[in-house]
Amino acid sequence: MMPAKTRTSAPLWTDLALVVFLIAFDAVARLLPHAPGFLPVAASALFAGRMLRIPGLAIVVPVAAMALSSPLLGAEDWRILAVIYAAIAVPALAGMWLRKHPGAAMTVAAMVACSLIFFAASNFAVWAFGGMYAHTLDGLAQCYVAALPFLDKTVMGDLFWTAVLFGGAWLVQNAPMLRRAN
Repeated sequence: MMPAKTRTSAPLWTDLALVVFLIAFDAVARLLPHAPGFLPVAASALFAGRMLRIPGLAIVVPVAAMALSSPLLGAEDWRILAVIYAAIAVPALAGMWLRKHPGAAMTVAAMVACSLIFFAASNFAVWAFGGMYAHTLDGLAQCYVAALPFLDKTVMGDLFWTAVLFGGAWLVQNAPMLRRAN
């Protein structure tokens, strides 16, 4: 005999199912060929932070996806990875913030801000902990200038995947109502 579902177990299971889906989706997306920076990881974190009934699980989404896929993508300095993991968790926090500030404009603004934070933090880490650039202000500027061709792709990718995830959720939530209207 199976135990009856309680009010708290249903959200937990649906949240866990969404978390597992997003982690798997993000990890696979990182491993498959893709345009540089055009990945769903940040958008998934933002989406999870906004949509999960247990918002603390949102931080697990990008960190677990990165942890699962990073070893298969090659070695990076652990300090650079630590900064990248922290920066990719920021959208989860922004998604939690969006709970009190809903709307498409706020979501777009939050995602763009997260993209810029990721750009600034990850490239600073490459400069600070990598050996490609001199550890001077000129070297830091060179690092950021070299990364500029990827910034627009990252922002576009983050916005695209944000639209896909939030748009998909809207369709799932509203499709039954749309069918009844006809």
